[in-house]
Amino acid sequence: MSGPAYIVDAHHHLWDLDKCRHTWLAEKGVVRFFGDPAPIQKNYHVPDLKSDFGTLPVRKSVHIQVGVQVDDSVNETAWLQSQAEAHGLPNAIIPFCDLTEPDVEARLAQHLAHSAVRGVRQIIGRSAEEDRKTGTSNLLSDSAFEHGLNVLAARGLSFDLQLTPPLMNACADLFSKVPDLNVALCHAGSLSAFDEASLEEWESGLRALAELPNLICKVSGFGMFNHNWARETIESHIHKVIEIFGPSRVAFGSNFPVDKLYASYEDTFGAYLSICERYDPSERDAMFRTVAEDFYQI
Repeated sequence: MSGPAYIVDAHHHLWDLDKCRHTWLAEKGVVRFFGDPAPIQKNYHVPDLKSDFGTLPVRKSVHIQVGVQVDDSVNETAWLQSQAEAHGLPNAIIPFCDLTEPDVEARLAQHLAHSAVRGVRQIIGRSAEEDRKTGTSNLLSDSAFEHGLNVLAARGLSFDLQLTPPLMNACADLFSKVPDLNVALCHAGSLSAFDEASLEEWESGLRALAELPNLICKVSGFGMFNHNWARETIESHIHKVIEIFGPSRVAFGSNFPVDKLYASYEDTFGAYLSICERYDPSERDAMFRTVAEDFYQI
């Protein structure tokens, strides 16, 4: 059975610890919600990513901001643009920008000086424990944040949405007020508990978000919440996402090098490709290539 014409990695990270200050990458011995980051607390450039591709036909990619210190976020964008110009990847850059700041227009303009920028990610939820410390979920009730989302929409920029299942319904309500904004849901909503009640909450939240016509769902990051995942443990979740959104609104990403903690790149995308063999060739080509190309304009 034929696969996609080629693969677009819709969600990955890169970093240079000498060029930018990444708080969590500099914190030694601190276990995060996704596990112990020690093995990846070192530089990860485009050649490292390409090496991880192995034999997979990955041709384009999308870089998602990765916890750089706020005052270094434009420096991160500039470094990523230099990587793109030197190595051909990433094709799209999604930086951090605090949408609640009064000078959000000026901050966005600094990022937009770099041609690969397509949108912004400002994380709303990572995990219940970390969210209690950071207070990021309060963004959902912040009028300044809603204003910032409208600024993105007016500029034709997208928003990468990372949150947890308990926040999905409130988030659907908020984003329904910004109907012209294109939104990409990260990590299929960060399902982290797999009991019946948690799965029902996740599915209900996905269905609420799927009512937003400009929202796509990115499948990635399973290793962050199930370190011993296998094809058999993620298959039903992936089919559920595709059932809810349809192949024309689903894209796949590696979440490397974070998910490199738990699986190789070829094993990760190999599992995705194998799980999706039941769909017809045009549907597979959409999910592994054209949905991301169209959304991120690459």
